[in-house]
Amino acid sequence: MTVYPTGIHHVTACAGAAREDVDFFTHIVGQRMIKQTILFDGADSIYHLYYANRNAEIGTVMTTFPFKQRGLVGRKGTGQVKYISYTVPEASLEFWRKHFDKHNIEHGPIESRFGHKRIHFFHPAGLEFELVGDDEDKRLGYVTDEISDAEAVRGFHSVTMSVRDKIEQERFLVDGFGFQKTGEEGPYLRFETGTGGAQKTVYLLHEPDVPQGTWSYGVGTVHHVAFAAANDDELAEIKARIEGLGYTDISEVKDRQYFHSIYMRSPGGILCEVASSDIGFAIDEPLERLGHELLLPAWFEHRRQEVLDILEPIKNPQI
Repeated sequence: MTVYPTGIHHVTACAGAAREDVDFFTHIVGQRMIKQTILFDGADSIYHLYYANRNAEIGTVMTTFPFKQRGLVGRKGTGQVKYISYTVPEASLEFWRKHFDKHNIEHGPIESRFGHKRIHFFHPAGLEFELVGDDEDKRLGYVTDEISDAEAVRGFHSVTMSVRDKIEQERFLVDGFGFQKTGEEGPYLRFETGTGGAQKTVYLLHEPDVPQGTWSYGVGTVHHVAFAAANDDELAEIKARIEGLGYTDISEVKDRQYFHSIYMRSPGGILCEVASSDIGFAIDEPLERLGHELLLPAWFEHRRQEVLDILEPIKNPQI
């Protein structure tokens, strides 16, 4: 039996200032802050912040690198994830429109695409998000003083990948990741895996006249989308099969503390990761205390004071 990723694991983007990012996700979007750590790659001390739903489930985890301190700004374009979409109860979309107005968050009107009502909104760094009305998603959202269970974000619905050439990216999603094309609406193509719907959907947005965006770290751009595998055995099988298809721009397995991963540059330019789901975020702090303190990997621990001197001070407002 062929092993494919089972849906979205997490999404990672480059934000601006760290405190601004924490406020946006914990206060505006209402996600739970579940991890404070740093970027594992390279020599620079950059935060890696994690946000999720109530139970910190795979498929709800948004992670960010606040790159303002480095002064690196990305250029939006094709070859990137353009929109990151969450699910909310459909009846809550009017609440969200008013919530965004109240907090001066740039947003669009409530629209419909592929049979789902949705509202488009912006992170202060320019990252683009959607809330998709989906009453079939029964995951538990995180509740705040302003956002009740009736409105809370459940987890990811989908990502939208902007591509200049849709044919090769479609082939990668279908042959490499096991998605099936299930719809087309204007320049949008819908791909789903398994049962489809929340967490199991990817859209391609065909933008043949839009220049390619940056692939490096930079404020305002999505760095990668990760898809879920069960464990290291599945990672190895997926890696071998994708390489056998000729997609050889793929990394070795990397230890990300909370999961193991492989990375590959897809034909459309979007960086895709496949991450294991068997380790989890409670490996270094209990579930009820996720995100309470800065946690460093063992190979950075001896530099803790140096790291603290560089990073912008932040506080988890949910403690």
